[in-house]
Amino acid sequence: NVKQLVPFLRVSEMERSVRFYIDGLRFTMKHQWVVDGKLRWCWLTRGGASLMLQEFVKDGHGGFRPEGKLGEGVSLCFQCEDAVALYREFRSRGIEAAEPFVGNSMWVTVLRDPDGYKLDFESVTDTPEETKLSELKG
Repeated sequence: NVKQLVPFLRVSEMERSVRFYIDGLRFTMKHQWVVDGKLRWCWLTRGGASLMLQEFVKDGHGGFRPEGKLGEGVSLCFQCEDAVALYREFRSRGIEAAEPFVGNSMWVTVLRDPDGYKLDFESVTDTPEETKLSELKG
């Protein structure tokens, strides 16, 4: 009966995170919850991938923020057709994406969202392990 897994990320500043995912990574908003004109929660999607964002409630009922650094130890791995093309796309919009490398038979480019959540964009390849994009000819 399980149909989909959708990571739910709690964020420190909703506006900043939405700009990053929509303007930077080109996700689109599928669902949203707005209270008194303020976006409180949203479901974002790009291709077959989705995630949800909600800002931490700072005070009052439900007020909570975990100790330590947000995003620590969390990696979201997006399986793609062409991670190298996404790397170039993200960089063209000023997103700090790491140079693609081959790991586990996949091209991988890594970036972090504004709260430090690690985002890996990966695509299958037969290029030798540990090859960096800059090492390829042409």
